[in-house]
Amino acid sequence: MNLIEYPDLEMLIMDLANKLAGEIKNALFHEDRITIALPGGTTPGPLYDDLCGASLDWDRVRVIPTDERLVPADHPRSNEALLKARLLTGKASDARFISLRPGADGMAGLTERVKRTLPLSVAVLGMGEDLHTASLFPGAPELEAALASDAPPVMQITPPEEPEARITLTAPVLKGALNTHVLITGWAKRAAVERAREMEDSRLAPICTVLKDATVHWTE
Repeated sequence: MNLIEYPDLEMLIMDLANKLAGEIKNALFHEDRITIALPGGTTPGPLYDDLCGASLDWDRVRVIPTDERLVPADHPRSNEALLKARLLTGKASDARFISLRPGADGMAGLTERVKRTLPLSVAVLGMGEDLHTASLFPGAPELEAALASDAPPVMQITPPEEPEARITLTAPVLKGALNTHVLITGWAKRAAVERAREMEDSRLAPICTVLKDATVHWTE
């Protein structure tokens, strides 16, 4: 795990946005089209406000959420709504959005659509104090299947003590990303990520799925 500490959130956002823009540009140098996976939640919003202004060939970039709550697309808790409002605007409006919502063809169709976008060139992840990442939650009945090396690229997950079921990218997809960043703030999450590093058990700490090869960006 590579940990970068920042004096404040503004510096973290600025530095990470620059890093992501550089990684996207480099990936586009080698591939005609690339896919980046990005989280929802409250913390990444300012990151997307910065990143959407980067001068990149956005029409060659596919954007996929790391996970999605099974709520309407315009719901306040929808990751899709956040990404469309904060990232897919300005210069980045040319990017192609890949929804994690099953359509009329169900999970089988969604699985095939996601499979065609892989591997991920860049993945940005959050982490909860319970050590979940994306929607890989400790204690979820589907967790072990989602962590398996032969897991499908997307699965429905039932997070304990959460109001909605979710769709998530699974461990093989997240581990397969060429560049992985974890964005966390606050001392509680700093302590949690250090605990996860010592545990090295993805069943108890799903963030361990990516932690070894990830860059963790942290500020108080």
